[in-house]
Amino acid sequence: MASGGFPATGQVVNIVTGTDVALYRGVRGRTGHPVIQGASKALSFVGEHGGVFLATGLVGAAVDKDRRGQWLRATATIATAHVASMALKRVVRRPRPDFEGLEPLVRTAGRHSFPSSHSVSAAASVVAFRGLVPAKVTVPTAVAMGFSRLVVGVHYPTDVIGGAAMGAAAAAMGRSWSQRATSVPKGI
Repeated sequence: MASGGFPATGQVVNIVTGTDVALYRGVRGRTGHPVIQGASKALSFVGEHGGVFLATGLVGAAVDKDRRGQWLRATATIATAHVASMALKRVVRRPRPDFEGLEPLVRTAGRHSFPSSHSVSAAASVVAFRGLVPAKVTVPTAVAMGFSRLVVGVHYPTDVIGGAAMGAAAAAMGRSWSQRATSVPKGI
């Protein structure tokens, strides 16, 4: 063990990578229907830089004056999660999928794949918008957004799963901070 690492690490990485590629190819090979591809392209467009989620938060803040602060904090949380995902991409630098015969259906803002920033923003919206937007809307939207990243061919499954985990965790931290920052201790 000259490298000083664990001997099984390389095997685990190979298994995960092989599974990731197999799932990617499987999804791409079974989602050629024009309706699926069209919906996935549309989700890709509206989800770029968290756009649909940020717009939802800003519209919510504009029309729901009683909860404007909640809407704005939720929107800031989603924006922060998205920016953090973009920074992490520059650290990890995982290349996007590139397989002959499986060209991407959309252009991307960058060339790095992990994590999926669309998935980060979508999962962050589920947590950040809790109590503002019903889960029956946010959860299916987040799942569809994540799946669409595979359909359009710009992410591996682990990019999407990692992005969803990052988005949910970041938003949970944001909500916790926001609740502490806006609560007034008793006796003051």
